[in-house]
Amino acid sequence: MKQGRIWSYVRDPRTWAGAAPRGAVCRFASNWKKEHVLSHLANACGILQADGRKGYAMLYEPQSDGAPRLREAVCWAHLRRDFHDFWASTKPEIAREALDQIGKFYDIERDISGQTAEARLAARQRLSRPRVEAFFDRSEQQLLRIPGKSDLAKAFRYGVSRREAFSLFLTDGRVAIDSNPAERALRPIGIGRKNWLFAGADTGAETLARAMTIIETARLNGLDPQAYLADILGRIHDHKINKLDELLPWN
Repeated sequence: MKQGRIWSYVRDPRTWAGAAPRGAVCRFASNWKKEHVLSHLANACGILQADGRKGYAMLYEPQSDGAPRLREAVCWAHLRRDFHDFWASTKPEIAREALDQIGKFYDIERDISGQTAEARLAARQRLSRPRVEAFFDRSEQQLLRIPGKSDLAKAFRYGVSRREAFSLFLTDGRVAIDSNPAERALRPIGIGRKNWLFAGADTGAETLARAMTIIETARLNGLDPQAYLADILGRIHDHKINKLDELLPWN
């Protein structure tokens, strides 16, 4: 049996009242090797929010002018999950405290979701920044008290070592607190995992990724994917669609 991977890339500016088109792109690859994401994002610039996978590091390296092509924003949900898993297994108060601190960040985010980038930035500077700084200061103190090889210490080190990337959302109102939109775009893979076990060949998985691109982009734009695809098939049958670009919901 051969195992493959689906990568998802999502842009959804609704959380900061942005007007840019919303869309998702899913790409199939045979493994997690860094050359895939480097190829996918070869021409991208701006801010990339993802987990802390080592293969992404080259994307954030400085260019000839000294500035990186992509600025790194790390996902707080991934860090929270590490503390949650440790809390669920052994119930240490230190993990519970970290979860409560991160929960406060999310309480603020729920209140400012959908506001303009300027309003979100102002609220984060006033409410979130002191809490984030306290979280990292507390994390450094905890690392002096707990076994260095424990999973809990690894979670704290993961956060402290990427403090700048975890704090980027405090300086730009467009940045989300996590990469959950991309995770949601992949949810059909998790739900229907057994259906994908027998794609037959890489071409089958590539077709799945293309279908998911259309379906998730339709969903992000408030369209019923089933009705949208039925309309597409009808238009193809009537020879009203000649280019793949015409399938995108914003056209």
